[in-house]
Amino acid sequence: MSVLYTSDVLPRVVPVVAGVLGASGLAVACLPARVAMRRELRRRWLTWAVAASVLVGALALRELGATVLAWLLGLVAVAEYARPARLGRGERVVLVLGALVLPPLALMEAEDLVHPFGLRTVALLTAAGVLPALLSGDAARGGERAARTVFGLLWIPVALTGLVVLEGTALAVGVAVVFGDAGAWCGGLLLGRLGGTLARPPAPLSPAPPVPPGKTWAGVLCGGMGVAAGLEAAGAFTVTLWAAVLAGSVLGGLLVSAIEREAGVRAARTWLPGSGGLLDRAGPLLLALPAAMAVTL
Repeated sequence: MSVLYTSDVLPRVVPVVAGVLGASGLAVACLPARVAMRRELRRRWLTWAVAASVLVGALALRELGATVLAWLLGLVAVAEYARPARLGRGERVVLVLGALVLPPLALMEAEDLVHPFGLRTVALLTAAGVLPALLSGDAARGGERAARTVFGLLWIPVALTGLVVLEGTALAVGVAVVFGDAGAWCGGLLLGRLGGTLARPPAPLSPAPPVPPGKTWAGVLCGGMGVAAGLEAAGAFTVTLWAAVLAGSVLGGLLVSAIEREAGVRAARTWLPGSGGLLDRAGPLLLALPAAMAVTL
């Protein structure tokens, strides 16, 4: 599959996203007060509405919007990641610089102006990631800090370069991730309740920590349908891209949970209504974008 143009995807996505948000918002607003999940659904709907609107609005501005969006997501995400990863000031500076520098470098490569985003960049990222820990003389956690910093560079700034190099495909992937997230939560909750009432509760994805018990195969099934609906709405559905985005979304959510549970926190931050922090919502996107790049570029 080749990269899609934003001008081809945008006219398909905007009416679908607006219609889905409008219809779901009306349905949530009309829920009676006796519904136990009414408040949670309203909070979740608000987060999904803002996420979809910001994503579509930013990527509609093409290269400039994609770069600014990658900057904003990267800066907030690295700040949230540094806390549970217990990184020092030097590592935080490296992550912030990576979030600011990598999207423009990837954009220049995509426009064939220069070609900086290759093995040389990977080598520089590795060197920059390990340098603060080595210079600090931290014999107790130096290796751990270095590894976490290099991982953070690959997981956040490098992944977000997909927003600028995938063009319309990035828009399709972003919409698919939002639809998949909503489908996994709503559908998983509904099927989970039915399973608990009629038969037995759905099995978790894995009985071993750090997978939360709320992550179920029912959620994966409904999330897969949401991802398919998002890709189809954007005119980007292929089995390969669907499988890549679904796998990235599921594993990305589990990865965020693993990091938070290892650090002993429920969420890296709690400023998004009903959704914790940015990493809790952007985690699926941070693996879905590299997966999409792997099967598209």
